[in-house]
Amino acid sequence: MDSQSSPMLQALTLPASWRMLLENLRPVFARSSTFGLFALLATGLVARTTRRTVVGMLAGTGMAAVISFHSACRFFSHHVWDPDRLGLAVARLIVTRLLPAHAPITVAVDDTLFRRWGKKVHHAFWTHDGAAQGPSKLGRGNRWVVAGIVVRLPFHSHPVCLPILFRLWAGKGTASPVELAGEILTVLVDAFPDRGIHAVGDAAYHGTPLLVPDTTITTRLPTNAALYAPAPPRTGRRGRPAKKGARLPGLAALAEAAVWFTVTAHRYGRTDTVAIAVTDCLWYGAFGDAAGRLVLVREPDATTGYDLALFTTDRDGTGEHLVERYAERWSIEPANATAKQLLGVGQARNRVPRAVERTVPFGFLVQSLVVVWYATYGYHRDDLAGRHAAEPWYGQKTEPAFEDMLAKLRRTLVAARFTGVRPAQPDLHNYRDFELACAAAAA
Repeated sequence: MDSQSSPMLQALTLPASWRMLLENLRPVFARSSTFGLFALLATGLVARTTRRTVVGMLAGTGMAAVISFHSACRFFSHHVWDPDRLGLAVARLIVTRLLPAHAPITVAVDDTLFRRWGKKVHHAFWTHDGAAQGPSKLGRGNRWVVAGIVVRLPFHSHPVCLPILFRLWAGKGTASPVELAGEILTVLVDAFPDRGIHAVGDAAYHGTPLLVPDTTITTRLPTNAALYAPAPPRTGRRGRPAKKGARLPGLAALAEAAVWFTVTAHRYGRTDTVAIAVTDCLWYGAFGDAAGRLVLVREPDATTGYDLALFTTDRDGTGEHLVERYAERWSIEPANATAKQLLGVGQARNRVPRAVERTVPFGFLVQSLVVVWYATYGYHRDDLAGRHAAEPWYGQKTEPAFEDMLAKLRRTLVAARFTGVRPAQPDLHNYRDFELACAAAAA
């Protein structure tokens, strides 16, 4: 990072790896000062271990006495930058560094609620909250539709979802979460025209807005879904051709009459043998006359019924690949939980429109950058040795979690603060903090 082009970063020492990663995002920002604030706040969010409000991010860099907290707040509420452009820039990093060349992109879609209170908070409503306790499952706050790219890391047995694009639900009478997800897919298709995009969502994500050209959608099928046979060939007679065939029986009857075969699928961090049955069909009530397939899944030793029913518009993928793809959808659930619980996304108490619309995406994108940094620069096979020594009850732990990635980046940031100081200009504040920490440890 050129400190001359970002004056506010002259007093901030960053490790070369984190600096180079952030430099890839400089073109997103029209002004160098805005990019400097982005780098500053992203580093502060990573370094901060307590409350991650906007001023908390600033305090995380140790520069609260250098940079005005008004500047930090105005980065979200007034400065010129677009979350979509920033998200696509992070997406390009993910695709080029963590996906095989020319491989299709799997995009997991979900929505999550960040609880907020106050009459003047922008777009805060009572809405569904899957994490709420009690039968009502309601909460008040900002409801976000989140889309993330699913990647498989060489040091992980299970897929990881990296959030990249976001839409804030504006309440009843506006675009639904399904329509917002369709908007996100359209943005991704325009950004990656040379790669196929396979979207996957839970049972709530179905409908014609998801029929975006050059994409497919795979979702869970409800038990009462009305399925139809594909449209019959044209008869040559006058009148509109039929858009659908005969109504198919219910899922239980289809499972009874289906031809089952056994496949091996890699899902949820393990390799499973399952029985599947595939039927060409239309889900006319949800996707109109778009051609699709029904995939039924059950245990290989079962003789009746089914355990899971999927509908997909992907007519080229094999049955086992479709089962694996739907299992990859789960990776967005821990990604949402990680953002809230470990990185503190949503703790910033913004209420004006632009700040509300940009602070949560900012936090999610920093989370994705942490994983990209660790996979590109930070991973070492001995990373867990220290944790095994300090916490021997984790003896079976063989893979780094996001908590371990974040901890290593924090240690790298701390090391840069000391090793980056020039001998002629020692940073007395850093040494004072170090001496106080040593004194506390010896007490």
